[in-house]
Amino acid sequence: FKGSLELQPLAELLRFDVTEQQVRFQFGDSFLTVSVLSDSLLRVRYAFRTSFAPERSWAVTLKDSTFAPVKFDVSEDSHHVSVSTTKVSLHVRRKDGGVQFLDQSGHTLMEDDTETGPLFKQNGTISSRKVMPENEHYYGFGERTGAPLDKRGHRYSNWNTDPVDCNLDHGPGADTLYQANPYFLALQPEVGGYGLFFNNSYRTVFDMGLTSHKHFSISAPCGELDYYLIYGPDPSIITQTLTGLVGRMPMPPLWSLGFQQCRWSYYPESRVREIAAGLRSNRLPSDVIHLDIDYMRGYRVFTWDNERFPDPKKLLADLAKDGFKVVTIIDVGVKYEPQGDYHVYNEGEANDYYVRKPDGEVFRGFVWPDDSVFPDFAREDVREWWGDLHKDLLKMGVSGIWNDMNEPAISEKPFAVKSHKIFFPEDSMVGKEPDRATIAEVHNLYGYLEGLATYNGLRKMQPDSRPFLLTRAGYTGIQKFAAVWTGDNSALWEHLEMAMPQLSNMGLSGISFTGTDIGGFLGAGSGELFARWTQLGAFFPFSRAHSALGTPDKEPWVFGEEITSIVRKYLELRYRLLPYLYTLFEESSQTGAPILRPLIYHFWKDPKTLTLHDQVMLGQALMLAPIYRPGQEYRYVYLPEGIWYDFWNGNLMKDRHFLAHAPLDTLPLFARGGTIVPFGPVKQFTGERPLDELTVHVYLNEKGEAEGRLYEDDGNSFAYENGDKCATFYCAFSEGGRVTVTAHRQGSFVVATRLVHVKIFSV
Repeated sequence: FKGSLELQPLAELLRFDVTEQQVRFQFGDSFLTVSVLSDSLLRVRYAFRTSFAPERSWAVTLKDSTFAPVKFDVSEDSHHVSVSTTKVSLHVRRKDGGVQFLDQSGHTLMEDDTETGPLFKQNGTISSRKVMPENEHYYGFGERTGAPLDKRGHRYSNWNTDPVDCNLDHGPGADTLYQANPYFLALQPEVGGYGLFFNNSYRTVFDMGLTSHKHFSISAPCGELDYYLIYGPDPSIITQTLTGLVGRMPMPPLWSLGFQQCRWSYYPESRVREIAAGLRSNRLPSDVIHLDIDYMRGYRVFTWDNERFPDPKKLLADLAKDGFKVVTIIDVGVKYEPQGDYHVYNEGEANDYYVRKPDGEVFRGFVWPDDSVFPDFAREDVREWWGDLHKDLLKMGVSGIWNDMNEPAISEKPFAVKSHKIFFPEDSMVGKEPDRATIAEVHNLYGYLEGLATYNGLRKMQPDSRPFLLTRAGYTGIQKFAAVWTGDNSALWEHLEMAMPQLSNMGLSGISFTGTDIGGFLGAGSGELFARWTQLGAFFPFSRAHSALGTPDKEPWVFGEEITSIVRKYLELRYRLLPYLYTLFEESSQTGAPILRPLIYHFWKDPKTLTLHDQVMLGQALMLAPIYRPGQEYRYVYLPEGIWYDFWNGNLMKDRHFLAHAPLDTLPLFARGGTIVPFGPVKQFTGERPLDELTVHVYLNEKGEAEGRLYEDDGNSFAYENGDKCATFYCAFSEGGRVTVTAHRQGSFVVATRLVHVKIFSV
């Protein structure tokens, strides 16, 4: 019987029913529901010869029932049944359940292949092929590498993987990486855009025109064909709706916006003190030092090596006096030590907290502590246990946690022996009823669920301090718990270049608090590369220099005074921009807006921005055009419509296309007319002094107007959630040769007494 072996279409429509929030269609013994969640958000969900799966407690999306009812109309003709809101319509084909998504003007945004609708195998593969317009461009997909901003013509799989450890490429040719983000944003300049989130955590595949110039497809080996359609047309509206669905980041502690210094590894204690002293003596503003795996006793998580760090509490207290926070790494592999006194292993074993193989044996694999076992984060009780394990680290004075190797990255033999990397058996069962599931379904969620466990544990144990959590692995919605860095990049100019589209697309995917390892993790690199990377990295939302064991030291002073002075210049600029940067973080926490943005976010109607990958916006006011090739001192720059100023000299830019001069100490940087940017004083760390001096840069547009905003709270607690915050709104206008600047503050937070300077930049 070929029905169980080949992909099959749906039968013809038998009937449909309308409820308050959805329309339910029956095609033979299969079903489709179209849920109207807002006037611009629809959920399309198929069940092939089965009932719909129950919602998981750890689902990344909001439940349909949390959305307020929206008025919609249902109409029908001989070919379609149409579901329409005030902004969009979805036509459902009677013959095969295929759909067509349109805006209110009747422009087609997305359409299933006209020859066939969705295809299924019984309890197996699902696939949906869709028409790909010639002028459509695709963005998002999470942390994908490669220089193209537009991902048209590529194929992407979602299966969390450590590419370096799997002998795969971390560079432009990579497919599977540390994060799974089954989402894209599509744009047509004449029509606008939409987003599609494929709500399936299995190994999903997006073929965006690699095998066909006329179609793209989404598929998965199992699970449901369940996706959300998000109408814009503006990318900012699409991103706001996406993050309203999957979650937004909470406000981070202010110190985590400072510069962070890391290496695999800083040890012993004397080396950590030496690094701290080097940062301060060289006047390099910085807030955080990271401790990699060598602070642990034999790589056992939640322990300290008492020889390398005989008194960690005193060390961390001394660093705190000098303005440094400490972030410690935590891996998911727990050393298998049944005959030892290792409390973490013993507690997990006693309570049956570890992932088991299909035959019932505890799964074991090799990570840094060699033979290891792995927590079952699909269980709520395991997540609570894991979160509570951070208690002793917090008592020592640790300020943040860095989750690594959490795809998870596992070897079949000890790391000292070259061997293949392995995954949990996909038919292993994890979780508890009613969330009992296979690893095939949960693998991509493993790092996400560890993030949930860690964030909740940190918040429970320190209820008056905002947690800082950094993660390598994750899934759509990870921003609710953690910042994300892009893993083991290399000290290559190509990796500096690809940081711009990579972080831009992560921002469009809802993940704002992001960064790449400044200077490159693997390989040596040059002083020139480090300087150019820092010029860009000083504007990353998450700004950290990091390097690998076996590479030369890469602290800025290692490269000599010229490079050190360049690094100092840009770190000082980052700290001066903290008022603006913190305001962008608050905007992202409220709307999901990216902090580092591709130009299409603001200028999507301009065809020249659609594939422009090497210029980025910091918020709406500042545009960066970095140098990313060795020996270059000039680069081409494109300025979209509007007024632009050279940030460094304040000159009005008169050309749209030009060569910018950028000697080694210069990053081409431009301010957008119509914006107001708040600057603070130079600091050596965020808590060195309050915002007692403010410089407001007013960049007037062609109408002689500008506006901006400054958000403030205490920078550490959750008092802002109860209203203890304020925002100052700035407005400027020019009339009769005179510029007037007004400021209006809203909110109860009491700001520091301050001196305010105003600088006017006019046409």
